[in-house]
Amino acid sequence: MEVNILSKVQKLTNEIISWRRHIHSNPELSFAEYETSQFVYEKLLNIEGMKVEKGVGVETAVIGTLSRGDGPTIAIRADMDALPIVEATSHSFPSKNEGVMHACGHDAHTSIGLAVATILGELWKETELQGTVKFIFQPAEENTDVFGKTGSPYLIEAGALDDVDCIIALHMDPEHEVGTIRIHDGYSMANVDVFQGKIFGTGGHGAYPHLGTDPIWMLGPVLQAIHGIVARNISPLDAAVISVGELKAGSASNVIPTEVFLQGTLRSYTPTVRKELEQRLKNAFSIVEAFGGQFELNVSHGEPALFNNFEVNKVLREVVSELYPNMEIMDIPFGLGGEDFSHMTYKVPGSMFFLGCAYPDGIKRDLHTPIFDIDEKCLPIGTAILTQTIIEFLLGNAHLPQKYVNGENVVI
Repeated sequence: MEVNILSKVQKLTNEIISWRRHIHSNPELSFAEYETSQFVYEKLLNIEGMKVEKGVGVETAVIGTLSRGDGPTIAIRADMDALPIVEATSHSFPSKNEGVMHACGHDAHTSIGLAVATILGELWKETELQGTVKFIFQPAEENTDVFGKTGSPYLIEAGALDDVDCIIALHMDPEHEVGTIRIHDGYSMANVDVFQGKIFGTGGHGAYPHLGTDPIWMLGPVLQAIHGIVARNISPLDAAVISVGELKAGSASNVIPTEVFLQGTLRSYTPTVRKELEQRLKNAFSIVEAFGGQFELNVSHGEPALFNNFEVNKVLREVVSELYPNMEIMDIPFGLGGEDFSHMTYKVPGSMFFLGCAYPDGIKRDLHTPIFDIDEKCLPIGTAILTQTIIEFLLGNAHLPQKYVNGENVVI
């Protein structure tokens, strides 16, 4: 079957841009994407043959499905939520919701997802494509609810991936200009863990420190030990970070407090390093016992590391080379940020690629900053790559990745 995907994408480009700007102007925070999900729901309903579900796992989740005959089930995922950031861009469609901004590109992800659904809806009428495509529009990638969960685990628990053979997603990449793409096998984004610790002493009068034990004094060697973990206990070849982000102690100049509170983040790629960081952190806190103090430490595990399936990536690379022969394919990890798409790639084989979206003016518009923005020339590119990759799987031109045993990624 010969289909000119680039031609179809070109015809839809103005609409993709329009969708992105509408979503950008109306950002909503995690678990509150009511208008965004309704917008997506209505667009999907307009596609002939599309089955649309709302509220799968999360009230604001939307899933569209095209299905016919036998064949694989391929899913794409687009996240919809925004961030609590005051926008400082200069374009003509800024956020209308004060203090809320699409500063991570989810407006682009959602509009690209809608574009892929629209084009495949046309192909469903024009051709005899066999198989199933699921368009998963996910709430709450950025933040957790009161139970400490983002949107992805809820969709998984609701069975959104039970019939899926593989899943694909993209992410905006403001570190690189349009015309570049990052596709990386294996661990590509970090395990995200948070620690909270307390150091306890007796406290006392500031004029008589020798009569008690001082938790602020004990904090010094603990901080030295914490900051030495990655430098001296973890191999330089392994990705790892420990950062202390908050310290609290005392309330008066002449009172030695009874406790010090500190919290921070642990980042890693592999399960082995993740476990090592936690144990070394406990060892660092235990130093206070030699000075007559005590400690408490709690480590909360967040998103697992994003693991990109090499078989899915092989197809993505071939598609990119075919559609855009001059595009630079960069085989480097995406950094130590977190991404809750990782839950999905634990459940079924999948991959996320980072698509260059920076303007060629040299200004850094980083993720999660008030001036984050994208060069909208990336929108049709992302649409074409996702659409063509799905078609390759449906036609049997691409080898389906091996399914995980008992729904678990045995590679990890």
